[in-house]
Amino acid sequence: MKLAILDRDGLLNPQGEGFIASPADWQPLPGALEAVAQLNQAGWHVVVATNQPGLGGGLFDAQTLVAIHARMQRLLAALGGRIDAIFYCPHAEGEDCQCRKPAPGLLLQISERYGIEGSDIAVIGSCLAHLQAGAALAGASLHLVGSAGLDPKQPAQPPWPAGWPAQMQQHASLEMAVRCLIDAPERTA
Repeated sequence: MKLAILDRDGLLNPQGEGFIASPADWQPLPGALEAVAQLNQAGWHVVVATNQPGLGGGLFDAQTLVAIHARMQRLLAALGGRIDAIFYCPHAEGEDCQCRKPAPGLLLQISERYGIEGSDIAVIGSCLAHLQAGAALAGASLHLVGSAGLDPKQPAQPPWPAGWPAQMQQHASLEMAVRCLIDAPERTA
C-alpha cells in the first residue's frame, strides 16, 4: 500500500488570514483536487492531517468541520478522487498536546492506523510544521509544495536552512509533487 499524507490549508485550499468556518468558505486551489484524483488513480491512498485550532477555540463546531470536509470530498468525488480519512488536531498553539503539528502525534497515529512503515509514506505539505511532523516517520519521503517561507533568492535545492528536514524535495505545485511520486520507480523491500 502506498499512502500520501497531505496537509489541507495551503495545499488543497488557499491559506487565508482567518479560519474556514463554513462549507461555503472552503474552495480548492486550482489543480489540487485533480492532483489528488491522479494519486488515487495511480493506486495511492490519500489521508489529510490538519491542525484545526478553530475547533478547540470555539470558532466552529465539529459538525461544521465535518460539513466542510464533506464539501471537499464531494468536489473531489466529482473528479474521480477520494480522501480515505481526515485526521485533525483541535488544539491551539501552546496547548500541551502531541498531535498539533509540528509534533508528530497525528502522523504517527495515521501510520499506526494504516499499519504502514514510513518508507511507504509520502508526506506532502506547504508548511514547515507538516514536514517536520513527517520527518518523524522514518524513511518517509517529504515533499514541500511552494516556498513556505524559504528564501526565494536561494536555489530550490539542498542544503536547506536549519530546521528544515534534510531529505525534503521541493515542488512548485501539488501537481508536480504528484507527478514525482507517480513517476518514481517502485521501492523494493
